[in-house]
Amino acid sequence: MTGVEGESTRDQALHSIEREVGALIRRVRRVIGERARSVHPDLQPSAYLILTYLHDEDDVRSSRLVENFGIDKGAISRQISSLVDLGLVERLPDPEDGRATRIRLTDDAKARIQSVSEHRWGRFGQRLADWSDDDLASFAATLQHYNESLDSQDEVSGGS
Repeated sequence: MTGVEGESTRDQALHSIEREVGALIRRVRRVIGERARSVHPDLQPSAYLILTYLHDEDDVRSSRLVENFGIDKGAISRQISSLVDLGLVERLPDPEDGRATRIRLTDDAKARIQSVSEHRWGRFGQRLADWSDDDLASFAATLQHYNESLDSQDEVSGGS
């Protein structure tokens, strides 16, 4: 079956997905910037992502952040220094390795992130209030399947 300009229905769907994912990425970038400023006016969006990761994972080594975010150690170190300067994270000695340090959120950062999260969930729920439970479950399953497909391709291609 073919669609507009000789493209198959599948090709049209793939182009549509690419376009909509692009729109989603642009929206997410904007929202992350807003959330970062809600936590602290001087917080950079990339550092906000590190904060939310630390919120979920508690305290971690910098090397884990390098692995998770796929950026070099120097960039992580600069982000952590900025977060320390803002009073949002602290460095602690690693009890398993005296040469290493662990990074964890301050109590102030935890409270700020919790406040932003509560506000976010309220708005998120309002925006999707007209979606049925089945629609939400179906979308969640489809999005999970999409991400798993991309993850398995990343593993095969080495992340490219």
